Amino acid sequence: MAGRKTKKTTEKKPKKTKKETISFVVRGKRKESIARATIKKGKGIVRVNSINVEALNNNYIRELIKEPLGYVGPEANNVDISVKVNGGGVMGQTQAVRTAIANALVVYFKELKLREKFIEIDRSLVVEDIRRVESKKYRGPKARARYQKSYR
Repeated sequence: MAGRKTKKTTEKKPKKTKKETISFVVRGKRKESIARATIKKGKGIVRVNSINVEALNNNYIRELIKEPLGYVGPEANNVDISVKVNGGGVMGQTQAVRTAIANALVVYFKELKLREKFIEIDRSLVVEDIRRVESKKYRGPKARARYQKSYR
């Protein structure tokens, strides 16, 4: 087969892909509020509903959200945490975010054994509050209250 040309086989270079980053999604609940925290390697930025925590006006809420980061130490500056929270009121959401961030740090830094440390400091950091509002019953205006009787 003198007239045929043979095909050259060329080696293809592997395509460059983005570095795969390890990220975890963890949940925190308080009353009617549900917070989902995503933690990954980064520059130490904490966002709640796409707003930087440093931009929050209320100092008390800001400190509550950043509290678990203070217990971790300088390692907390190497992770980015993004939290989505909905439902409930302002303080319920704040405490749900706080729990979600603490649980995310526990999962991300397994070797530091943070769960035991957080439970020793404040149990509500890693354990969700199971209390819920009691439902209204049929013979009263609220869950336990009853309609008053009138004898006149």
